[in-house]
Amino acid sequence: MSKLTGKVAVVTGASKGIGAAIAKALAAEGASVVVNYATSKAGADAVVAAITAADGRAVAVGGDVSKAADAKGIVNAAIETFGRLDILVNNSGVYEFSPIEEITEEHFHKQFNTNVLGVLLTTQAAVGHLGEGGSIINVSSVVSSITPPASAVYSGTKGAVDAITGVLARELGPRKIRVNSINPGVVVTEGTQSAGIIGSDLDAWALAQTPLGRLGQPDDIAAIAVFLASDDSRWLTGEHVVASGGMR
Repeated sequence: MSKLTGKVAVVTGASKGIGAAIAKALAAEGASVVVNYATSKAGADAVVAAITAADGRAVAVGGDVSKAADAKGIVNAAIETFGRLDILVNNSGVYEFSPIEEITEEHFHKQFNTNVLGVLLTTQAAVGHLGEGGSIINVSSVVSSITPPASAVYSGTKGAVDAITGVLARELGPRKIRVNSINPGVVVTEGTQSAGIIGSDLDAWALAQTPLGRLGQPDDIAAIAVFLASDDSRWLTGEHVVASGGMR
């Protein structure tokens, strides 16, 4: 039997990149998956098609995690479609880098609304459905500890995610719900490529600081998500798994 047979997962921001890889990996281990997207229905539909082609179960559900009604709708889709909820992966995130002189209110709120408020609202919507053995996985970032220049807002959001992970691990532990984070280093995705990170000075700097000598791939992160979603990690909560190839 696969590790997640009979489980139901919601993965936010799963139309591409790390979220898509996590959704596919959870499904490959037997979970039924709600593939959330904010704007790219085509991307989410492609993820669902890949899962169903491999005899998995998945559905694409649109919604902006920074809006309470949408967050509830995403979670409710899991209940209505698959009858339960066991795993929540808070993966939705945006990033923009600016030096302190160029930070604006829009720059701040765009990132904090999705990266922080979105985690809180989606978790709030999910906790009433997660039973004993439930797993919440927050996708944070290594930037919360390495704090690169021009990342004050983005690093701030991920520092907040780390703190929220610790708080909720304590708060939900008595209900036997585990809360952990994955903190990736630089990962090669559509997003990091289109943002110009891959091939940039930041890319070169990160690679030079990475003992394993390569950038991350989405599947590297997805494998850790499967571990944290499964009973293999049943004694872990409040942990931040730094998945950066050794970059600190």
